[in-house]
Amino acid sequence: MSSDHKPDQRLARLQQQLRFAPAVTPDLVFEVAASVCTRLPVLAKASHVDRLIAAGAWTDVAFALIEIELPAWKLRRLVHEDGEWFCSLSKELNLPLAIDDTADAQHELLPLAILGAFVEARRRSCVAADNRSPSVPHILPASATAVCCDNFV
Repeated sequence: MSSDHKPDQRLARLQQQLRFAPAVTPDLVFEVAASVCTRLPVLAKASHVDRLIAAGAWTDVAFALIEIELPAWKLRRLVHEDGEWFCSLSKELNLPLAIDDTADAQHELLPLAILGAFVEARRRSCVAADNRSPSVPHILPASATAVCCDNFV
């Protein structure tokens, strides 16, 4: 198995774990942060997130993680229907919902729906980064011999 699929598999397992979690716990939030967050450990906002976790403010924690880790992604839709929360995050809020490529999740608990969408958005960002072509084109080095092709006759 190539190493390119390991982050995607790890995030898929985390999404599955969030989907079937009966409640939000500090351990679950710490696991999400450890698996998904790359910026949080080096920013001063980590102490703010720790205080939110200690207070049990799970919805605020979920929104803070999105704001810190994926600032380009914004809340597109949050709906409570038939006993479940549906959360959609988007990078293109001006697009019609029908053609927008959103990161979606659903759960009976609001914070877990938001965290699920957060993990899905991170997964999409990782896949997009893997598929992105380099911004600088690769050019082969020129040969040591120069040849003039002009006809001077």
